[in-house]
Amino acid sequence: MPAGGAATGRTAVQAEPVLLAGLIEVCRATIAENSDHLCALDRAIGDGDHGTNMRRGCEAVSAEGESLSSLPFPDAMEKIGLTLVMNVGGAAGPLYGTLLMEIGRELRKSEETADFSLVLKQAIDAVARRGRAHAGDKTLLDVLYPVHAALAKQSPLGDVARRAERSAIRTAAMKAMRGRAAYLGDRSIGHVDPGASSCALLTTAICRYLGEHRPQ
Repeated sequence: MPAGGAATGRTAVQAEPVLLAGLIEVCRATIAENSDHLCALDRAIGDGDHGTNMRRGCEAVSAEGESLSSLPFPDAMEKIGLTLVMNVGGAAGPLYGTLLMEIGRELRKSEETADFSLVLKQAIDAVARRGRAHAGDKTLLDVLYPVHAALAKQSPLGDVARRAERSAIRTAAMKAMRGRAAYLGDRSIGHVDPGASSCALLTTAICRYLGEHRPQ
């Protein structure tokens, strides 16, 4: 998920090493705490390993935390994304990895001060292309697009977090159109998408951390 100085609207997108290290740790801790819950969600409509896979990826990123914190923010985002691709199994690794790698690439092309909401939108669209998915398909996109909309409106971080949480819950009413869950057809209705849930958890953790360490 987006991190560092990227909060809302047009904002500096550099991250101090201590801030980036803290964000990496809070993401790792959040996934570790919720790993069993994410696996339970995934057992209902998938392989049952989403929490395990996400935990492995976040721990791999955390292991490189010191070196990541020494990099320019765009480079750190790209390296985190690559680490997730290499360590998170299933569809989640490529999707989360694409999100962060594209954020890094777009930031590198931008000025030091950029409209992060536009950068995020381009990265989310890249995730959609990678997963051949759209909003409403019962994926993490059903959290990412609402989060982007909230950021584009320069909503307070608390509102962004609540938007993410509500959006994840709303995936329960959706029929899965992509991934293993799609094979269930209408039987996927009534279950929260695990990828959307992990995305909401990470978004909430990031927003809370930034709110505490970089008040708006």
